[in-house]
Amino acid sequence: MKGWWGRILRVDLTNNKVWVQEYSEEVAKNFIGGRGLAAWILWNEAKNVDPLGPDNKLIFASGPFNGLPTPSGGKMVIAAKSPITGGYGDGNLGTMATVHLRKAGYDALVVEGKAKKPVYIYIEDDNVSILSAEGLWGKTTFETEKELKEVHGKNVGVLSIGPGGENLVKYAVVISQEGRAAGRPGMGAVMGSKKLKAVVVKGTKEIPVADKEKLRELSQEAYNAILNSPGYPFWHRQGTMAALEWTNENSALPTRNFSDGSFEFARSIDGFTMEGMKVKQRGCPYCNMPCGNVVLDADGQESELDYENVALLGSNLGLGKLNEVSVLNRIADEMGLDTISLGVSISYVMEAKEKGLIKDENAPEFGDFKKAKQLALDIAYRRGELGNLAAEGVKGMSEKLGAKDFAMHVKGLEVSGYNCFIYPAMALAYGTSAIGAHHKEAWVIAWEIGTAPIEGEKAQKVEYKISYDPEKAAKVIELQRLRGGLFEMLTACRLPWVEVGLSLDYYPKLIEAITGVKYTWDDLYKAADRVYALMRAYWVREYNSNWSREMDYPPERWFKEGLKSGPYKGQHLDKEKYDVLLNEYYKLRSWDERGIPKKETLKDLGLEFVIPELEKVTKLE
Repeated sequence: MKGWWGRILRVDLTNNKVWVQEYSEEVAKNFIGGRGLAAWILWNEAKNVDPLGPDNKLIFASGPFNGLPTPSGGKMVIAAKSPITGGYGDGNLGTMATVHLRKAGYDALVVEGKAKKPVYIYIEDDNVSILSAEGLWGKTTFETEKELKEVHGKNVGVLSIGPGGENLVKYAVVISQEGRAAGRPGMGAVMGSKKLKAVVVKGTKEIPVADKEKLRELSQEAYNAILNSPGYPFWHRQGTMAALEWTNENSALPTRNFSDGSFEFARSIDGFTMEGMKVKQRGCPYCNMPCGNVVLDADGQESELDYENVALLGSNLGLGKLNEVSVLNRIADEMGLDTISLGVSISYVMEAKEKGLIKDENAPEFGDFKKAKQLALDIAYRRGELGNLAAEGVKGMSEKLGAKDFAMHVKGLEVSGYNCFIYPAMALAYGTSAIGAHHKEAWVIAWEIGTAPIEGEKAQKVEYKISYDPEKAAKVIELQRLRGGLFEMLTACRLPWVEVGLSLDYYPKLIEAITGVKYTWDDLYKAADRVYALMRAYWVREYNSNWSREMDYPPERWFKEGLKSGPYKGQHLDKEKYDVLLNEYYKLRSWDERGIPKKETLKDLGLEFVIPELEKVTKLE
């Protein structure tokens, strides 16, 4: 094979065993890499397992774009059965670890079992060691990466967990490069459950490609197109932070636990304020449009910001000082906690206290930075009754308190940075996301509103009317095929296309130059549909008889309450109309009315092997 190694590195921590598994060219072509390869492994190997037990598989998966000079191709997917949702879980991050893993001769690393004491895995080409991490256990992710680079040299990729992962916080993540995070659905907790503190990778091999000169030409052309895009200068200034002013103008900014869509102190935490505070920028490997804007926080320390962190740890908590929001963001990165789920979990505690459901005097109220900061640390260490409760996430808290109406999650995963009282397409994207409420697979809200935040320096407020047009379901699927399919399989960043308009036509050409395989767009869409159907089948199998279409519904708040302020005050989603839109989504995907792929659909996608397993838990149409 060209472009793929066809090799998966396997590590069994229980038995201290390391080996290499080869996989077929057919699997490579059908699932491509990244998320596709991870979903295929999980389906085959993680059946009805305890997410925090030794039988769960923790997968670090790369794709054919990684380790090569492809536009923003420095991503890695980390996947496992999720401890916070009980279904398929993954996330991607930019990291030198993906470059080195590919150059070491592997397309993925799969870790199983559980070490008796803390360990880390060191990979240097064909030499793989399981080494003691007892001296690193308890350290932050920043401290861990620094110490491991002092031992193994700066030219390595490091992935690590902090106290959040060690203490099995349900939304702990894996961190690299002091601010790159992956695995919102608890991948850090899975890593911690295996007593795996870190993975360090150094690779020196040349990745075999089909047409090296063509790859070089296409990549250079794409890099130049990015730099010459009209939107590039403003992107370089603000990156994703431009979205804060835009969401606030269009009543979509999460505010005080998603109870409203605009924040009175939005100007104090937006991209323009960030510009004045910025001290440096960071990017992922092979990226020429870095999005990591670094500021000095209220403690005088560096904190890397993007929109999602600031929305969920800022306006969503009622906090209007960017230097204080930056402290919470840095704590999350050091502790190895997902900034989004941390923000929503703290905001749930704040509202529960406001409603008298939590009476702990240490619980923060909206706008209380000091108590929010303390709670973030208590969550990471599971300290005290409140810290331990909030470490379970919003779904777990709401079930314990019997208060689900303001619990902002889908399938157990907290909602990210878009408030959808009036945006049914984005609500549908959250409802049908493969991992729970996450925006990365279908950022459809920009299309739904009709303007995007990087189109100019000033956010536009547009004329908008709530619509449940069937076209919205089609648009969600189109974006899931691209954002959640193509980019997650390659594995590459979607931002060159989304934010500065890099032509999608580069991607099949680049794949062909790398692998020698000529994919049509129909082929790529079918591969994406294949992976989505497999991830959905995984959910259905793991939930057994408990799966239902209601799992594809967004939070109740968006149906039962209205916006509290702004031009759309009082408006909210209509559940019956949402249901019709969801039916259209299922119809277009050829899934049944429960949201389960039909037999013929599975056969058409080459997933016949899924049918016998699903028929053990449900009747297929």
